[in-house]
Amino acid sequence: MGKITQHPISNNQKNFVLRRLIAALVLFIGTGLLVIFTNFPSSAVLNQSYKCRDIPCNVSTNYSLGKTFIQKAHPLPPTLAQWEDKTNSGDYFSQVTSTQVGYFVWSQFPIRVKVETPKAISDKQAQAWVNSVLQAVQEWSVYLPLVVVEQPEVADITIVRKAPPLQLSPDGKKPRARSAQTTYELYINNNILKHRFTILLSPSQTGEYLLAAARHELGHALGIWGHSQLQTDALYFSQVRKPPSISVRDVNTLKRVYEQSTSLGWSVSAIK
Repeated sequence: MGKITQHPISNNQKNFVLRRLIAALVLFIGTGLLVIFTNFPSSAVLNQSYKCRDIPCNVSTNYSLGKTFIQKAHPLPPTLAQWEDKTNSGDYFSQVTSTQVGYFVWSQFPIRVKVETPKAISDKQAQAWVNSVLQAVQEWSVYLPLVVVEQPEVADITIVRKAPPLQLSPDGKKPRARSAQTTYELYINNNILKHRFTILLSPSQTGEYLLAAARHELGHALGIWGHSQLQTDALYFSQVRKPPSISVRDVNTLKRVYEQSTSLGWSVSAIK
């Protein structure tokens, strides 16, 4: 799948690369051409953890020496191209974070989703869990083409019933549990820059709260890398007593994301 063997990288090296990344971004963002420079061998992998608002997004990023990443927009998928908001409800696109490769736009459809059947619970409980997650997949498939797959190796998004790692409190002293986590990985396959997601849903989530968590995290994985400030949106930043369905504002925001430039889905060229 185009992965490259990882070598240990010191903190000084990481900081140096991040400074170079920022410099490259400032230099080339006006022309839409982003060049990633490193002093590592061509097989090096840069692992960094980013904090996207309160989204824990541990990213394993493969950057090869001497590669050019071009950012441009893809055509809108038909489902979003045909979407019209006749209520003028607005969006929260300003809260969505662009990453080092642009926005998280999928360009090949359908997006393949793997829902792992839980093993540590009864068959009845496992089926109820799978059904809730599949309902969230079905809800989002109205707006983007999604398909459920059985083979994990071909999945673009993998959803697992597993407790996310503990998160430190704002003061950095007390660990606390969280209900879900979405992480992404960038990789190169057939000279195309691609991404995939893993969603962890806490076993403590059941019923409508499990559905809400799956719906929320899928929104992140489909491209909304940020949160709404309104409780009536599925991507509201906190869990609420009565979880909302996917709102008009959620879809408006998703459409805005897919109108943006990205390096994902485009070929990666060698610098000459």
